Amino acid sequence: MTTPTATPAKMRAVLYDACGGGTAGLKHAQVLVPSAKRNEVLLKLQAATVNPLDWKIQKGDLRPLLPRRLPFIPVPDVAGVVVDVGPGVNGLTAGDQVVAKLNSLNGGGLVEYTVASANLTVKRPAKVSAAEGAGLPIAAGTALQALRSIGSKFDGTGKPLNVLITAASGGVGLYAVQLAKLANLHVTATCDDRDMDLVKSLGANEVMDYRTPEGATLQSPSGRKYDGVVHCTVAVSWSSFQPLLSDGGRVVDITPKLSAILTYVLHRVTFSKKRLVPQLLLSLNKVDLEFLAGLLEEDKLKTVIDSRFPLSDAGKAWQSSIDGHATGKIVVEMKS
Repeated sequence: MTTPTATPAKMRAVLYDACGGGTAGLKHAQVLVPSAKRNEVLLKLQAATVNPLDWKIQKGDLRPLLPRRLPFIPVPDVAGVVVDVGPGVNGLTAGDQVVAKLNSLNGGGLVEYTVASANLTVKRPAKVSAAEGAGLPIAAGTALQALRSIGSKFDGTGKPLNVLITAASGGVGLYAVQLAKLANLHVTATCDDRDMDLVKSLGANEVMDYRTPEGATLQSPSGRKYDGVVHCTVAVSWSSFQPLLSDGGRVVDITPKLSAILTYVLHRVTFSKKRLVPQLLLSLNKVDLEFLAGLLEEDKLKTVIDSRFPLSDAGKAWQSSIDGHATGKIVVEMKS
């Protein structure tokens, strides 16, 4: 175990002690700085990013699974500097700049210091900023997992599939567009009119304003059938997607409701070729996180940052995510 660097006994944190309440339910507090246990690293945080999952947990949408205990410090996507490592940690040392995904059961990102599992902590390339790195774990990880679910490969051996990405200017959508292009897919995307040029510049072949009659149909302007859909929004039924799919086409729903889960079960028991696949859990691993960080370093992937807020204004970041109009990632920075 390394000799710990000097850390304060207490730190600033943003937490909530009851479900519900939205931004008003967040509280600023002084809490004890944790210590790294076996296979953990202690991080001095530089940035964290807020995802819709974070305020949905606060709202109570995932009860009784999450939050596991109250008070709860939210946000698992972070970047910072290693200040101490616990027993059993290899490959990480004090001073390393890193990106980490914290355990969603424990949370802990809206703080100045936190502990992370070494298994989900990777070194951050020097050219990648803390804000850019902190955007990766949930959003880029979700996009990567969804694209793999429809058959995408990133080693040059994949088929040139046709894919639709809805809400393509959101946190997951912007990563999905770029990753789909890296996998040599033909990308059709929907987004707000103001973001169409951005989405096209990141690799989409066809971009539609979802509020126009043409965009609302979700039909490819070139008449292609979709081999897969990365569905990043709500209020679109399976019946809208079904006629647009190729034989064996899949819709991966990253925000599934009960109806989506029931449709998935029906497709399984009836051996349907066209399927709706609810993506309920993110199974991110260290190899995937290193892969994504490497793409940032090589300028093959870009984290689009919508806005930045200091930890003292974390409530504004929270509300921005709730409002749902961000283009890219919402970042909280831990500057004093």
